[in-house]
Amino acid sequence: MAPVEAATKQHANWSPYDNNGGTVVAIAGGNYCVVAADTRMSTGYSILTRDYSKICQLADKSIMASSGFQADVKALQKHLAAKHLIYQHQHNKQMSCPAMAQLLSNTLYYKRFFPYYAFNVLGGLDSEGKGCVFTYDAVGSYERVGYSAQGSGATLITPVLDNQLKTPSPLLLPAKDAITPLSETEAVDMVKDVFASAAERDIYTGDRVEIVVVNSEGIRREYVELRKD
Repeated sequence: MAPVEAATKQHANWSPYDNNGGTVVAIAGGNYCVVAADTRMSTGYSILTRDYSKICQLADKSIMASSGFQADVKALQKHLAAKHLIYQHQHNKQMSCPAMAQLLSNTLYYKRFFPYYAFNVLGGLDSEGKGCVFTYDAVGSYERVGYSAQGSGATLITPVLDNQLKTPSPLLLPAKDAITPLSETEAVDMVKDVFASAAERDIYTGDRVEIVVVNSEGIRREYVELRKD
């Protein structure tokens, strides 16, 4: 007969989730939106790949960037793509970015009891052509903001964005649109700077940063090298 200790032994360290690290950032301007993410995917102290895109185009003017457990992110992207395809068949048009933001919120909330371990920012253009950024928690609470950062480097990047972009005394001034005063070029430069800084301190952020710019002319991508150690 097996000892009691052996019979009742449990593997208490197993978890259905993993955190693959990485950082995502989005900045909205008057007529553009910049969405960026690094390309490193890790688990623990191991780098799984240095060339993994955390950015997904959900519609013509909607871009989602996600940190967290990338298997859950892929499942979430697949679900949203299926919902968007149904929407296009029913309405004969692409879903707007604010509509996609609501769909993403509903999808995350529906899974709140066994949530997608994904931390998302959604960026794009609204129906007026203005940049928009929506930031989320893991169970679907969301807000339209001028800028957002999620992921392992967010605590390093957010204070810099607050310092440079946040309107002073929000309780005393009238509410403004959730956009930043930066030009498109300035926003791209700021994204490059904050990722270079985060890569110095966060071991899960590095290798390259993928930058996606959405404006009235369409979507363009560029890449900037980060430190690889």
